Amino acid sequence: MAKHKKKNVKKFRIRHLIILVFGIYICTTLISQRKMLKNLNAEKVEMENEVKTLNTEINEINKEIKNSDSLEFVEKVAREELKMLKPREIIYIDKSKNKDPFLKKSRK
Repeated sequence: MAKHKKKNVKKFRIRHLIILVFGIYICTTLISQRKMLKNLNAEKVEMENEVKTLNTEINEINKEIKNSDSLEFVEKVAREELKMLKPREIIYIDKSKNKDPFLKKSRK
């Protein structure tokens, strides 16, 4: 009868050990899946924000394309990108407010 109890105790311990190992495996798998899901959700939000910003940029570019035939657009591009001026137009630079070292004269 003692051998029979020892045999049952060994089977009982083995079953508990197998169940414990299986439970630990399931817990670690669930934890890693939650971390992965959290990271994927953060990445999804980031990508959605990027899509929104790209859509706004596309809309702005489409507006510029539509307005590219207008005289105001041509003048804006000429002034801002090409630094062109109208005839007899003078630009004044206030040296006291300007912090650009290349425009300041050295006083020695």
